[in-house]
Amino acid sequence: MPIQNSPYNAFATLLTTSGHPVSPAELHGLLLGRSCAGAGFDVDPWLKDAQDVLETAPAENIRQALIGLQEMVKGELTGDDMTVVLLLPGDDAPLPERAAALGQWCQGFLTGFGLAARDTALSSEAMEVLQDLAAIAQVQDALEESEDGESDYMEVMEYLRVAPLLLFTECAKPEPAAAKPSLH
Repeated sequence: MPIQNSPYNAFATLLTTSGHPVSPAELHGLLLGRSCAGAGFDVDPWLKDAQDVLETAPAENIRQALIGLQEMVKGELTGDDMTVVLLLPGDDAPLPERAAALGQWCQGFLTGFGLAARDTALSSEAMEVLQDLAAIAQVQDALEESEDGESDYMEVMEYLRVAPLLLFTECAKPEPAAAKPSLH
């Protein structure tokens, strides 16, 4: 029996009933990608990027959900836990549905990262994470309902809970304060 009140299902219902043909996974990936690239946590730029994906200005209830999502991501990225909770269908959803959402999440992440990335060179580790995300976005149809498929899905989930933190640590470092001119 599916969990109807999971955060993913609740957000999916909210988006669908508001006429937005986008998955919560894609929006969460977009937000996390742009945050990891150094976009910061100002609400207005996030709402603008989300509006581009939603294709119309969000109603107040969607706006509030997007702001809440951003607060959650900010807490995860700047907190001490060193883990990210992915907004994906629950374990009770069929594996192909979860895999498709995982692909949408990765696509959203890459889009968000690309929107906010600065013109600075990335480390080889950061480049590898981005390449992994691009590859994961493509494998969504390869996972089948089986123990191996479940195992593969769980491995990817565990990777995606920590991989964005590497990008955030590297790309979203606060800019060093400019030296103040000496008065002497």
